[in-house]
Amino acid sequence: MQLTQNKNISHALLAASCTLLGVTPVAQAAGNSEDGWKIDTALLLYSEQDRVSAVESVIAASKDFGDQHIFSGKLVIDTLTGSSASGAVPQDKVQTFTRPSGNGQYQIEANTLPLDDTFHDTRVQLNAQWTQPVMENTRVSSGVHFSKEYDYLSLAVNASLARDFNNKNTTVSAGFSYANDTIDPEGGRPVGFSGMVINQGQFSSEDAYKNAFDLTRQDGSDTKSTLDLMFGLTQTINRRMIMQLNYGFSKVDGYLTDPFKVLSVVDQSGTSVNTLYENRPDNRTKHNIFVQGKYAFDSGVADVSYRFATDDWDIDSHTVDSKFRFNLSDNSYLQPHVRFYQQSAANFYQPFLTQADPLPAFATADYRLGEMTAFTLGLKYGMTLESGNELAFRVEYYQQNPKNNGTPLPGQLQQQDLFPSVKALMAQVSYSF
Repeated sequence: MQLTQNKNISHALLAASCTLLGVTPVAQAAGNSEDGWKIDTALLLYSEQDRVSAVESVIAASKDFGDQHIFSGKLVIDTLTGSSASGAVPQDKVQTFTRPSGNGQYQIEANTLPLDDTFHDTRVQLNAQWTQPVMENTRVSSGVHFSKEYDYLSLAVNASLARDFNNKNTTVSAGFSYANDTIDPEGGRPVGFSGMVINQGQFSSEDAYKNAFDLTRQDGSDTKSTLDLMFGLTQTINRRMIMQLNYGFSKVDGYLTDPFKVLSVVDQSGTSVNTLYENRPDNRTKHNIFVQGKYAFDSGVADVSYRFATDDWDIDSHTVDSKFRFNLSDNSYLQPHVRFYQQSAANFYQPFLTQADPLPAFATADYRLGEMTAFTLGLKYGMTLESGNELAFRVEYYQQNPKNNGTPLPGQLQQQDLFPSVKALMAQVSYSF
């Protein structure tokens, strides 16, 4: 949010509230170009140390066609390459794994966290939104979403309602979105807890291996549906300060297992004796509370928010996010960014399975569902050019620190790094006209 002493900050936080609900705010629809269009473009480079790299390009456009009848649209193209953690544990010897497609194998050196280097994809996303007033101080909005990857298709619709009270110092809003996703991974969806088939010369032919591999797969694609509800309240406290409170509810049903994640089965010495495909529940219910405050100083703006989220997988998370914009001049600014995140582990998260114990109903070794903390440090520099267009640069450092959820480590696993930190750098350039 670019706020100055001379701008009404209530419009700015209203914009943030509307964005969460899928509403296009009136204040952002006024274009800078002669035909009334406002165009925002950005290019983001993201790189994890020894892991995933991504390039994302974004172009967004909005226009007020009169009487606050506003169209907005966005195109996003992502390209991702690199390696991602498979979920298997490191060992004191070389390990061999079958690629997710079943075509070929790869080896992981001793004392090295297994990473699957087949991670590569291109995603195209399209969003369109229409907003208009339906009566005095009341706006409605509806939109559609399309996202396509090589093995993943997502279609969604949304609608929302916002109404102003108290001389437009108070805004109450409500909205929903419904998404239906289709998952069709290369090689097929693994049967939960089926063992990875590795061709190490024990099969009489390639066809025999392929038949054994196919027994670990389910036919056809699968789907999942997501219903999101959001209720928001935005309140102007005084001419410098504004507050926002949101409650969100989400219900997800369908195929929620990651088809590319596995678990190691180890014996009492910590030696891996088998590799199983993970298995997750087929539903998830989430709740979140979000509180945000913005305060306009003479020389800049402070923006601080807190989010608490919880779900029936027993994942509780806390996020504190802060941005402090300092105006360097009438047409340039610096904005430091600090974010802290902490979450507990899912109730079926296990860094590995033990041979002596019976199989649980569900289990995953995906560190993203484990206990962790993370932080982001960033800095943004923006300027208004002589043409009136805006140019900004942003760099950020991100570090995620997974933790053991209290699982005892047998034998050689005590000497292995099962929970390494994930470190990433981000750089973005954006241009608005």
